[in-house]
Amino acid sequence: MIKDPACALSRRVRSARGLMRGALVVPGLLLGLSFGCKEEAPPPPPPPQVTVTDVVQKDVPVYGEWVGTTEGKINAQIRARVQGYLQSQEYTEGSVVQQDQLLFTIDPRPYESALADAKGELGQATAALTKAQQDVTRYRPLAKQGAVSQRELDDAVQAEISGRARVDSARAKVEQAELNLAWTRVTSPIAGLAGISVAQIGDLIASNTVLTTVSQLDPIKVHFPMSEQQYLQFTREAAESSTPVERGASLPLDLYLADGGKYAHAGRFALADRQVDPTTGTITIVSYFPNPGNILRPGQFAKVRAAIAMSKGALVVPQRAVLDQQGQFQVGVVGPDNKVELRLVEVGTRTEGEWVVRKGLKPGERVIVEGLQKVRAGVVVEAKPYVAPAANAGSES
Repeated sequence: MIKDPACALSRRVRSARGLMRGALVVPGLLLGLSFGCKEEAPPPPPPPQVTVTDVVQKDVPVYGEWVGTTEGKINAQIRARVQGYLQSQEYTEGSVVQQDQLLFTIDPRPYESALADAKGELGQATAALTKAQQDVTRYRPLAKQGAVSQRELDDAVQAEISGRARVDSARAKVEQAELNLAWTRVTSPIAGLAGISVAQIGDLIASNTVLTTVSQLDPIKVHFPMSEQQYLQFTREAAESSTPVERGASLPLDLYLADGGKYAHAGRFALADRQVDPTTGTITIVSYFPNPGNILRPGQFAKVRAAIAMSKGALVVPQRAVLDQQGQFQVGVVGPDNKVELRLVEVGTRTEGEWVVRKGLKPGERVIVEGLQKVRAGVVVEAKPYVAPAANAGSES
């Protein structure tokens, strides 16, 4: 801004000097007006504002994360045991069914007929056995008296033995026919959530055909692969614990679902598989999570997270203070003179909104949390203390 009116007039005159070219009075006038006229320099820009926080040293839990799948604790495939036409469906798909509840019926008429035929054979065999027993009873005293030959008595005894065998065979056929007839009523072997029916009413069902599946979902099973190195580390720490048997079972597990949300109920370790998969170098771990209301269903994505160790005296900074540049991590350090130093650091794990910094920082140094993108090395900044949010939105991963 030009405050002197003479300077302003000088500018206007200079701008018009092309029109007054050749006039002798103009140079003198310009010289008189320009003498002693000075323009003020613009004020320097204010230093950029940033928020800073101190590098904190504290004990930080070390988390392990594994990606797994949900599965019913027990999954019972409901199969037909006999062949026949599917006559009815007696349950509501997607509902909870009880143990021994009727789910399907297969047309029982062929099996009722088979049972009646088997009972008829049993009756005939029983009658023949009775006659053979009567013959043996009658022939024994007669044979002693010579009224019948020994051969006739022997034939009667053999007929009795054969009759008993036929009765046993016929009785077994009756029992099998009763089983087949009972199997036309397909029931659930467990209580649980019943799935969608595979077969439709009127279909000709073969023996061993899967009709539906019933799963116990509370608690729900989550299985995931753990690397051999992690497994060895975990078992080694468990062996050194005062209660090694209970350590794994009591270690709480957090579950994160496909939408990134944390599941409301903590789980627990259940067991490790009997062997390590040689193709992947992992061992399958089974865990259980409470599932009230059957919210979780088999086949869902599940990320399991647990604090498996404690890092003593770790240096931590807010995650927002670390800038990831194609795999290299950078922070802005503000010195005592408020000058910025851009420094590469080596980071460790992320936990509860913070980065663990392994190399590149010292306790008490100030790092930029907000405003790192608008500064460069050597710039003097106006540093304000960073105020953390009142509540963490959750662990970043």
